[in-house]
Amino acid sequence: MKHRISNISILQTSKVAAILYALFGLILVPFGCALLALGTDDPSYTYIAIFYLCAPVFYAVIGFIFTAIGAWVYNIIAKQIGGVEFTLEQAPAQ
Repeated sequence: MKHRISNISILQTSKVAAILYALFGLILVPFGCALLALGTDDPSYTYIAIFYLCAPVFYAVIGFIFTAIGAWVYNIIAKQIGGVEFTLEQAPAQ
């Protein structure tokens, strides 16, 4: 049976995406800690380390904003030409 996504909740979708992006950003935190632990005199290492430490927040904010924009644009397009269509089928019994 065919189904169509005609509307995407902008706020809820953006919240979920922001959390996912923040989790992906956490991957960079240990690298930032390692750079700060090296304690070099080169300021570029300090700036990179600070970026790595702030990456989860930065990624979450940017992810929220761009997901909201994407969902909003999708909703406009879906109203005019229809949404993404997909087919569902019954899963086999186990």
